[in-house]
Order: sequence, then C-alpha cells, then structure tokens
Amino acid sequence: MDYKEAAGRLEALGEKIWNASRDELYLGMRFLDVALNSFAYQMDTKVSPFGTDGAVLYFHPQQLGGLYRQNRVLVNRGYLHMVYHCIFRHMWKEYPAGSEGDIPEAKRREAAHVVRLWNLSCDIAAEHLIDGNYHRSVRYSRSILRRETYRKLEQEGKTLHAERIFKLLLDWELDEKRLAKLEQEFYVDDHQYWAAHQPDRKPDADSCMQKKWQDIDEQMETDLETFSKEASEQNGDLLGQMKIENRERHDYRSFLRKFSVLREELGVDTDTFDYTFYSYGLSLYGNMPLIEPQETREVKKVEEFAVVVDTSMSCSGELVRRFLEETYDVLSQNESFFRKINVHILQCDEEVRSDVKISSEKELKAYMDDLTLYGEGGTDFRPAFEYVDEKIRQGEFTELRGLIYFTDGYGIYPSKAPGYQTAFVFMQEDYRDADVPGWAMKLTVD
Repeated sequence: MDYKEAAGRLEALGEKIWNASRDELYLGMRFLDVALNSFAYQMDTKVSPFGTDGAVLYFHPQQLGGLYRQNRVLVNRGYLHMVYHCIFRHMWKEYPAGSEGDIPEAKRREAAHVVRLWNLSCDIAAEHLIDGNYHRSVRYSRSILRRETYRKLEQEGKTLHAERIFKLLLDWELDEKRLAKLEQEFYVDDHQYWAAHQPDRKPDADSCMQKKWQDIDEQMETDLETFSKEASEQNGDLLGQMKIENRERHDYRSFLRKFSVLREELGVDTDTFDYTFYSYGLSLYGNMPLIEPQETREVKKVEEFAVVVDTSMSCSGELVRRFLEETYDVLSQNESFFRKINVHILQCDEEVRSDVKISSEKELKAYMDDLTLYGEGGTDFRPAFEYVDEKIRQGEFTELRGLIYFTDGYGIYPSKAPGYQTAFVFMQEDYRDADVPGWAMKLTVD
C-alpha cells in the first residue's frame, strides 16, 4: 500500500469518526443541527489532536482514533467544544476589547501571557457549558481541579463567558505552575487555526465566517426560547451566554445624538456658501462680493439632559466611575455639545442622594476630580423620575431631551412612561435582560 492510499484511508476513517460523533450529538441536541453540519473535515498531522478555523475541522488521524478508542464521549465533547468556540466567535477575538486598562503593566509587556490567558478563558467557557450539559453523549466525570476552578469562578461571576473568565483570571495573578496546570486540565483543541494566530488571514473571509456563525447563534437562541425550551434547561447556561453574545451593543457617543436639539450657532455656514457668485463679484467690482457666507448655521448638539447613576449596593463604584468618565469624555468634545450645557447628574438608590448641575466643561472636570458616591441602599428607579419631573415643573429644564439611567437593571420601574426619552444603560459583562419597560431603551455599552 502506497503513502497516498494509506493517507486516504486514514482520512476516511477520521471522517467516519466525526460523522458518528456529529450524529450522536444531534440525537440529543437537535437545536444544534445547523452548527453541527457547518464543518468540512481535513486531516493534518501538525494538529494535536484537532482544531478548527470555523469552516474546517482539522484532525490528527492517530490521535483522533486513539481518543475514540479510549472513550467516544471525549470525541463528542471535542466536537461540541469547537462548536461552542464558533458560536461565541472565540477565534476572532484576541481578548476583550477595552480591557487593556485592566491588565497590569507587567502583564501587558508579556503579550504571550495575555494570549495564553485568553485561550484558557475560551476553553474554560466552553468546558463549563459542556460540563453543565445533562446529555449522555457528553457526560464525563470532573476532576477535583476542574470542580474547584468552577466553584471559585462562579463565586465571582454570574455568567461564565470567556470575557468574564479572562478578567477574573487576571485578578488571580496566576504563576507559571498554576497556569500550566489549568491549561493542561482544560486543553481540548488546538487553537493554531484561529485568526489571532494567523496574521496573513484575509479579513473579508473572516468577516463572512463571523457573520455565518452569528446567524447560526441567533437562530439557535430563537429556537431555544421557543420550540426547544426543554432542551434549553438541559444545556446549562447556554441560552444565557447566547443572550450576552447577541445583545445589541452601542457606541455611547453615537447614542447621545438621540438627545440632540437644533439650534443656531455663530459661525460661517460653508455648506450653503456659493463660491461662484463670491468670486464673480470680486472680479467684477473689485473687493465687493455679490454674496457672502451666512454668519449663523443650524447644528445638532446636545443642550440639556439628565444622567442618573444607580449607587445601590449592586452597582460597584468602579463601574459607576467608568460610566461617568465615559460621559465626561463625550461631553468634553466641543464639536458635539454647546458651549453652554444644562446637564444634571443625579445619584440615586431608593432615593435621590445628590444632584449636581453641570453647565460647562470646567464644572464637569471639577465634578470628576472630586467625585464622591452616595447611597448603597436598595434600587428604586421611581424617585429619580419624580425628581426630574418636579425640576421640569420648576423650569429647571426647558427642553429636556432625555434621561440616561446607568444601572444593573434590577429595581422598581415607574408604571407610566415619562414625557421624555429614557434609556437604561448597562456596562456589566454579565448583564441579562431585566424587566425594562417597553417605553424605555435598553443599552449595553462597550
């Protein structure tokens, strides 16, 4: 038998193993049908034992066969593990965007360490979901180290998605020995095909692949919420993590445009100025133009709105500060706001604790420099709305465009819609859909 024939047989055997695994997973989790059938299979002796780039399952024939002989459940778990990587688009993320500031300087200099933590976080997230699955096709005993790791992570985070795990692992400050143990415990697939490890990959192709898996993800979420509710209960926190992955994200600066008003501002309006007539007048009459630019222009800029910060015990001071710093960053940009603004920053738990009026960038900077949080009681949203309504009656607001409420979402909402736009803003990674009223916008800000 020549080399090509032997390789062909090994590849065919590997495909049979993958097809058997796919079919066994499908029998227990029919909502995964599209995801399970989204791969081609390809033999690669450089992989250990298998891996994927989102389109192809690469496998080492001897290692895959050995794993199947040892226990076919391990192959099933490997297949499902890679499906979860694709559903949550792990291979197209290096590490959570915006987390650079959370990484200690020493660790930032060790780029390889950060990459290892992110790869480990993705593996733990996938394995945690599989270990919470009750189907026989993937059921396998958990080691003491695995159980202890889950217990410690669950104490610090409600939903263990990869981004949350990554930040928790940063806080653990793992030494080389502990990190290596965790990597060995949760290692399932080879990540060498991930986009982060292949700088020569075509961005357009990766974008199309991400879109494909996002569509699959959203379709599965709908299925689990409707036709497969029983399957959802048997698959651990899969639906919760899918909701987090599929939540609508917004850029805070773009969102503030919703609170813009139309006003005239002193300044040349170049958009309505015709240079043809201007030049013709100069040539015909010397220094006398036939037309001059308008000295005022209409612009959309934010003039007045209310910011309410939930200072209950469920909202950490760090998150509150991050939200206010982002607000300050936006308000500081002159091209987006009037020189004279009327912004009230309220702190509220079950009652309004503080109200600071901001009318200029200087006042906003002073507020941020001396920021003190008041509260840490329960969460009741109604007092803030009652307070703002009273301010409107007193004439403090003349054209209030809206109210932005930063919170974790768990509290008592007003029963009636106010006379202005309202948005509840969430920044927590483990945010889940709270019972936000239909008249309010829900915003998850990156």
